Amino acid sequence: MHVELLLIHPFREGNGRVSRLLATLMALQAGLPLLDYSDIEGGKKEEYFSAVLAGLSRDYTPMEKIFSEVFSRTKKIYGEK
Repeated sequence: MHVELLLIHPFREGNGRVSRLLATLMALQAGLPLLDYSDIEGGKKEEYFSAVLAGLSRDYTPMEKIFSEVFSRTKKIYGEK
């Protein structure tokens, strides 16, 4: 969902923020806490961009890896297992 929204969103800038906000909303609806995207906003920005580009070919594995790390980091912050 995240990659597809990035690809159809009409603005060149701001797509990632909107998509991450939607992912956070979906996580909250599923009973998860606020997602921690600090790695994406920091040193892993290029990895994130590469994952988006992979999504152009419908290869969602790189983005799945990124979100798996986001979920793991979020769970550690909130003390969940």
